[in-house]
Amino acid sequence: MTNITFAQRTYTRSKGQQNTFGDFTCVHCGRLVQAHELFSGVRNRNHCPHCLSSRHLDLYAAGDRLAACKGRMQPAALTLKHDGNKYRCDSGELMLVHICDDCGKLSINRIAADDDNERLLQVFYASQQLDSATCAVLARAGITPLDARQRELVQRRLWGGK
Repeated sequence: MTNITFAQRTYTRSKGQQNTFGDFTCVHCGRLVQAHELFSGVRNRNHCPHCLSSRHLDLYAAGDRLAACKGRMQPAALTLKHDGNKYRCDSGELMLVHICDDCGKLSINRIAADDDNERLLQVFYASQQLDSATCAVLARAGITPLDARQRELVQRRLWGGK
């Protein structure tokens, strides 16, 4: 099991929030991850931009870092964060779905500006082959993975265009 190390990361409680700024080493690929919002475009960096793996740190809300599990969370699929427009099935932000290897917790995370688009596309294609048990878990959680019919949508969201 690979240990994750944190540099500059603090865990203090102040008015119910924690400071989660700080670079870290990926629990899966071992690469250094720049966590600053200027690099990633997100406030709570929670996955590696290189391999897209995460670590089960949050329990109730993004950035709370209260989970006891600390297991590896693998990228499993892409989905859309619905924007409330019930008439458009292709609207909403592209999101990354993680599943914890240890406890099975699901997490939906924002794609960061510095995430590897080719790797995101690989996750999308791999999700087309998810086993029925994983698909059932996602369905029970109300998560609808993007399917092969939405390939062009995924490519537009990752690389732009019409």
